Amino acid sequence: MQGSLLAVLVLSVLLAGLARRFNLSAPLGLVVAGLAISTIPGFTNIELDPELVLYVLLPPLLWSAGLESSYIGLKRNIGPIGLLAVGLPLATTFAVGFVAYQTVPEVTVAAGLTLGAIVAPPDAVSATAVGRKLGLPRGVMTLLGGESLLNDATALTAYKVALAAAIGTSASWGTGLVTFALAAGVGVAVGIVLGSTIAYIRARLDDPLVESALGLVAPFVIYLAAEEMRGSGVLAVVVAALILGQRSFHAGYQTRLQDVAVWKAFQLVLESFAFLLIGLQLPTVVGELKGIPALVIIVSSAAVFMTVLLVRIVWMYAFAYLPRLGPRRADESPPSHAQVFVVAWAGMRGVVSLAAAFAVPITTLSGEPFPGRPHIVFLTFVVVIGTLLLHGLTLPWLIRRLGVQGDDARSDAIATAAAQEKAAQAAADRLEELLADPATSDVDERAADVLRAWNIRRRNSAWERLGRDADEIGESPTSTFRRLRLEMLAAERATFIAERDAGNIDDEVLRSVLHGLDLEEATLNQS
Repeated sequence: MQGSLLAVLVLSVLLAGLARRFNLSAPLGLVVAGLAISTIPGFTNIELDPELVLYVLLPPLLWSAGLESSYIGLKRNIGPIGLLAVGLPLATTFAVGFVAYQTVPEVTVAAGLTLGAIVAPPDAVSATAVGRKLGLPRGVMTLLGGESLLNDATALTAYKVALAAAIGTSASWGTGLVTFALAAGVGVAVGIVLGSTIAYIRARLDDPLVESALGLVAPFVIYLAAEEMRGSGVLAVVVAALILGQRSFHAGYQTRLQDVAVWKAFQLVLESFAFLLIGLQLPTVVGELKGIPALVIIVSSAAVFMTVLLVRIVWMYAFAYLPRLGPRRADESPPSHAQVFVVAWAGMRGVVSLAAAFAVPITTLSGEPFPGRPHIVFLTFVVVIGTLLLHGLTLPWLIRRLGVQGDDARSDAIATAAAQEKAAQAAADRLEELLADPATSDVDERAADVLRAWNIRRRNSAWERLGRDADEIGESPTSTFRRLRLEMLAAERATFIAERDAGNIDDEVLRSVLHGLDLEEATLNQS
């Protein structure tokens, strides 16, 4: 089993690399590949371990998303995000629970609500990836990103409450609501305390390597601590990640560079592994359906799947337009129908839903079989695979067809140029202060001129990107400087490598000097 999981991990990264190479949807391709690979001997017995997903895969993925999120954007859109991340999962839980209770004979009300909570949270990783690639407006991306951060917490907490009722440990729905509120409150508190503590420690370490290492283990520690205190580990990780993400701007440049590189690679590995695991569950899921009539399977699958789709669409349109009928929001411009539909169609489910389904116990506390467990696992698989295939195949076409693309790149360039103008002026003022200081009066005038010229180049580069392209007006002075300096860096790099090959310098020396050249090249490519 361990060897098979290692093979799956390696294969998932290779397939993700191929998908990126040919500009394909990696999540969709990995799921389809997993379905195909699940028929190969040696890969037919790989079962999804719920603890692997909930304690190993989920925390770092949430942490990475939280670090990249905009606290300002989330705060500005807290109302719509709350409706998507809290209201919609709960509405889906109750709607799917009712439909499952009506269409699956073995399922009780509590078991149906358990299924509803399992399939409630969309996995927005693939949706945001598609949206970013196709240029969705930032407002839409903020909604999808905010939803993906918080909906798992809502759904998993509702799952715990419904599961407790199904197995016989919850006395009443009032107790369930208290449990829900307590889990959310404890999760937020743990996230604030541990997130602030880790930020305080990292700010005083002054050791980029240790700071990055602490960031790597932080999501696991925070998630486990919150779960041990009967809180929401998901909320704790998200809150802590938002705190660390906001304070990362004050960290040293080495820490930021390391964090970005490490988390990008780590995120690719975990996401690839998770999506390939989804497809590999086909033999396990199908094998548990023995004895269930085919008609019941077909009817319940269609009913639950359509309910998941329709609840999201109805919810999106209802809360996008109905609140604006009131006097307080009548003057606000509503979102376009195309934008609303794109967000409504970006409801792909993922590995968290499957993990929750496999975590459903086989028996209740009374020793009776859990009502309809095989059917619940299969319906979860249908929803996950169905939404990934349906939305994954149609969402890119839909975005292009409806023209839901923003002009964020242009507005960002203007804002960046304006900010760069202020930053360059501040740098120029500081330089003149330093040159006027007697302590630095011996600075060579040529060095001062180089510094002034570099600052002017930084000031002009942002504005030059707003004009016509190089095909129309030729190469700008800043572009010429960048091109020539990059050629010089390439010549330096080749010389250092040749010196190492000739035995004149050691590998350690080579790595040190190349690091400096790499940093300068990164600066030139970003300017």
